[in-house]
Amino acid sequence: MRAAGGFLFSTALAAAAITAASALVLARAEEPAKPAEAPVKYACVAPADLARLDLPLSRAARRLAGGEPITIVAIGSSSTAGAGASSPAMTYPSRLAVELKELLPRATFNVINRGVGGETTREMVARFDADVFAEKPDIVIWQVGSNSVLRDQPLAPSGELVRGGLKRLKAAGVDVILMNPQYAPKVLAKRDADGMVDLIDSMARQTSVDLFQRFALMRYWRLTEGIPFETFVSADELHLNDWSYGCVAKALAAAIAEAATRKTVTAGAGAGQ
Repeated sequence: MRAAGGFLFSTALAAAAITAASALVLARAEEPAKPAEAPVKYACVAPADLARLDLPLSRAARRLAGGEPITIVAIGSSSTAGAGASSPAMTYPSRLAVELKELLPRATFNVINRGVGGETTREMVARFDADVFAEKPDIVIWQVGSNSVLRDQPLAPSGELVRGGLKRLKAAGVDVILMNPQYAPKVLAKRDADGMVDLIDSMARQTSVDLFQRFALMRYWRLTEGIPFETFVSADELHLNDWSYGCVAKALAAAIAEAATRKTVTAGAGAGQ
């Protein structure tokens, strides 16, 4: 009898424990779930000096004044082609077309993406005839330098190739905008990253072409605005992402729109006053 009673008592205790546990699970299930923390959203910011081109875009200005369409060819490597973007519509050339239309709604812009991943300066210059001049562009945006740095190629030969390419572009009568490397961990890890940025700046000044300072803009996001790399650099620590492609396009569109509509003072203006 004692054994049977003990068994019944233990069974009752077990049943009570199961009932209590079930009630606890049910109570927890009825508790409202805590909302997940929303990711921090950062504004696309660009200081005025980094969203402005030093030289006016004279050919584009003439075509705008005449109501003619403007063709822009973007040539470069993977960050022009759009590695890291979620779709072709999110690359910087695609976003540039959208941003320019918003700034200059009466104008017609045709932005052609001629980016090819992995290319160096020499390979891009070799494509000028087929991928740039054949499109009869009014503006050429040449993103260059990143892969030469990543492959530890010497700076001097790269500089001569850039100089030669710029001479060919200028001889064709197009407006030229150089774009320097991206400010990203894998670029920064290379010894010649700053040297390439300085070289491209020097080439732009020596040949009197415009420079879009992508490196400085992305550095501003990181060091001045405190935006973490993961917000504007893909997981590969090299390429841009939708956020940064869009922000680069917005700043570049503002620079192009201003430089193509800039009022310049002609020689002798104001003489005798």
